[in-house]
Amino acid sequence: EVHLVESGGGLVQAGGSLRLSCAASGFTFDDYAIGWFRQAPGKEREGVSCISSSDGSTQYADSVKGRFTISSDNAKNTVYLQMTSLKPEDTAVYYCAALTYGCGTDFGFWGQGTQVTVSS
Repeated sequence: EVHLVESGGGLVQAGGSLRLSCAASGFTFDDYAIGWFRQAPGKEREGVSCISSSDGSTQYADSVKGRFTISSDNAKNTVYLQMTSLKPEDTAVYYCAALTYGCGTDFGFWGQGTQVTVSS
C-alpha cells in the first residue's frame, strides 16, 4: 500500500525556518518525481517545488526561489523541503506527492498534508 507522510509543519515567526519531511513507502521511490504543493485557505493549490527521480534536477516556484530547498535521501525514501526566511504568505497546508508523470504534473500519490503557519 502506498503511503506518503508529511511531517515538520508548525507555527513559526516570519523570518524563521522549518524543514518538512515526506516519508514514502509502498512503491519504488526512484521511479517517481516528488513534488511539494501547498494550499492556503481560499486559494488554489500551487506547486512549490519538485525533484526529479531521473536526474535529481529540481524546480521551484518563483515565490520560493532562494528561500526553499528540496532534497532527497533515497536510502530513507524521504524528501525534504527546507524552508527559510518564511513569510506570512507561506502559510498553507503543505502536501507532498509522488508524481507518476514527473515534475510539472500533479497525477500520482498524495500525502495528507502538514500545516505551516507563519506569524507576522
